[in-house]
Amino acid sequence: MTESAAAPPAESGIRVSTLELFFDLVFVFTVTQLTWTLAEDVTLAALADVLLMLFVIWWMYSGYAWLTNAVAPDSSTRRTLLLAGMAGFLVMALAVPESFGEYGWLFGVSYLVVNLVHSALFLHAGAGSRQAAKQLAPLNILAAVLVLAGGLLPEPYRHLCWIAAPLVQITAGHVHNLELHQIRAGHFVERHGLVMIVAIGESIVAIGLGFRDVRLDQGTIPVAVLGLCIAYYLWWIYFAGDDQRSEHVLARTTDPRRRARLAVDGWGYAHYVMVLGIVVLAAGIKKTVGHAFEPLHWGEAIAVGGGVALYQVGHAAFLLRLGLQGWAHRAVAALVVLATIPLGHVLAVGQLAAIPLIMAAAAIIEDLPGVRRAGGSTAISDFGRTPGS
Repeated sequence: MTESAAAPPAESGIRVSTLELFFDLVFVFTVTQLTWTLAEDVTLAALADVLLMLFVIWWMYSGYAWLTNAVAPDSSTRRTLLLAGMAGFLVMALAVPESFGEYGWLFGVSYLVVNLVHSALFLHAGAGSRQAAKQLAPLNILAAVLVLAGGLLPEPYRHLCWIAAPLVQITAGHVHNLELHQIRAGHFVERHGLVMIVAIGESIVAIGLGFRDVRLDQGTIPVAVLGLCIAYYLWWIYFAGDDQRSEHVLARTTDPRRRARLAVDGWGYAHYVMVLGIVVLAAGIKKTVGHAFEPLHWGEAIAVGGGVALYQVGHAAFLLRLGLQGWAHRAVAALVVLATIPLGHVLAVGQLAAIPLIMAAAAIIEDLPGVRRAGGSTAISDFGRTPGS
């Protein structure tokens, strides 16, 4: 029996709470703020700052996803602490546009609060999770202190601290004992799926806000419709069955350390790339509002095509890491989408129309008999073994 045909274990029946979804809505506001920040200055320097901010933000979002996977927010104390964490994310989001300027200190203080609350909540988890937190929390807090220092110090120390923070977090993900984490696959996959659909939806909101004070006519309506079409295919890529197949893989990986490593690589790093793609794409499309029948600057055309390509590459890495078929389709489609960048430099609406056509063609090809990912996982992850072997 293939993994896609078999029923997932009983643990997949554990559902994400409405409070967790509320938390995700607050978190996604940071994605909106990053989109607007990049749209204001579509340059490599601005992109580098967004890369750093999104990494540290996504790291702690993932930390809270792991947290509520280990301990449900089902008491007044836990809910109050989770509210404090939400407040930290909200203030961070408000400070995002000036995180490397006037409000760097505010971003840093809020980020430190988010980390401290996360550590405090893990004290209410099981014995294994508490032990893991004792190893992980000091490094997380060190990263938060570096972010705070980056908000207080002048250049070049500011960026040096910001670069050091993700490096500390990546190290933390490798040096602490992953076997101490017990991951409930169904809840874990559902939580990340929900935040992805919210992030995709929020990208539409971010684009829509760009229509304020813009006349609705033949030069603006196509941007809105084509932006929606692109967002639809982002949804299709993630939710056309691979979300369910990924849950099967994670649920059937019985070794705790390997399951946790799959979670870090697949739902941590690969999802970071996908969320980054959403941010870059939304920023690029926002710049086309009111300029559909004009050429885009190179940076804007690269943002539109590169954002979609980043999303596809992130999903390809996700499938590859979990040993699921279909990653090659994503990689090829990403390359084809990148080929639309010169078209955008000629005519914005031409690029916006070409991208959903390419994505639709990729979807049709994958649905052809003998091509569609019909068989679950391939034996390519972890040195040729299927996860859980």
